[in-house]
Amino acid sequence: MITGLAHTAVCVPDVDAAVEWYRDVLGLVVLSPPYLMEGEGIQRDMGELVADPRMRAAIVGVADSGDRVLEVIEYPHVAGADARRALRLTDHGLTHVALLCDDVAATRAELEAKGVEFLVDGVAGVARVRTTWFADPWGVVFILVEKTRPERPYWAQYGSGRGTR
Repeated sequence: MITGLAHTAVCVPDVDAAVEWYRDVLGLVVLSPPYLMEGEGIQRDMGELVADPRMRAAIVGVADSGDRVLEVIEYPHVAGADARRALRLTDHGLTHVALLCDDVAATRAELEAKGVEFLVDGVAGVARVRTTWFADPWGVVFILVEKTRPERPYWAQYGSGRGTR
């Protein structure tokens, strides 16, 4: 069955600009630079979902993070909308992407110095993590997370660290 999480995709109007922002502002590593995906394979994969599935795609993430990466995509031949900004965290569906950091206050200050606008004032402490929220230039919401128990996975910060099935 399911063996892991692979990626989260972010659709943008300009993949080059987005990759530059994620690299220069957030400090993510460009693991696969922008490239054009077209042809029979992508048509078979997404042709029923997107009128013209040709896309420019790139992968950004943290070195040694395995499959947990952001796929940044642009559909150059299909008009998109900027509807994401009208969405709320309480709307059903995907709501945000969580990024881990060692010091949430310092990371927030560094990002603010680079012009990132945060959605909340300051840093909060909840369930043994420290958090703060921001959006990228395309309206995708991110939460910075600092674990107080670095040896534990995110989901086990508050509880016993034992998962259930």
